Amino acid sequence: MHTKNIITAGLPVKEAQKALVMIHGRGGSAEDILSLAPHLAVQDFALLAPQASGNSWYPNSFLAAPERNEPWLTAALNLLKEVTEDLQQQGIAAEQTWFLGFSQGACLMLEFITRNATKYGGAAAFTGGLIGDRIYPENYTGDFNGTPIFIGSSNSDMHVPVERVYATANILQDKHANVTLKVYDNMGHTINQDELAQVNKHVFGVVE
Repeated sequence: MHTKNIITAGLPVKEAQKALVMIHGRGGSAEDILSLAPHLAVQDFALLAPQASGNSWYPNSFLAAPERNEPWLTAALNLLKEVTEDLQQQGIAAEQTWFLGFSQGACLMLEFITRNATKYGGAAAFTGGLIGDRIYPENYTGDFNGTPIFIGSSNSDMHVPVERVYATANILQDKHANVTLKVYDNMGHTINQDELAQVNKHVFGVVE
């Protein structure tokens, strides 16, 4: 199971008014996802990157039936809940908390915030979608109240079918998120410069 191993960067939480929780992909690491920070408008943020045990949040595809990814999936979701509760106890409310994830980390992040929808600072999902062999709307509660969420993906991706990306965006919009969805032509399983620019604009509010 996942232990509470959080790598931090940016401002110390006690000195920050805003926090970004960054969630790495399968085979990646907290240090990997933190390396995106210099490309993002987060200079005044506390940055927190949980590290998955064995560098993977759950063993099977995110498109597998949820029970096939248990108990790891529930443990990962509980870890993110613990991270956000810790931030709130230290004075950083949900509205001042942002989320970012890539690939498996994007799927986990989207699943977590949609199960716990509220007014967050914002979220960025690089190639991800809601988890399951199908979408389970009964799992999703709350209202995003206009939270800005960016989802970027490729129209041809070996891990994340674009149909699930579109279905995920629809669920988020139904829960009143302000969704910016951009699907790139044959981008591959990566993060491109335009996605980073889109996130800075739509999620972190950078005015060009």
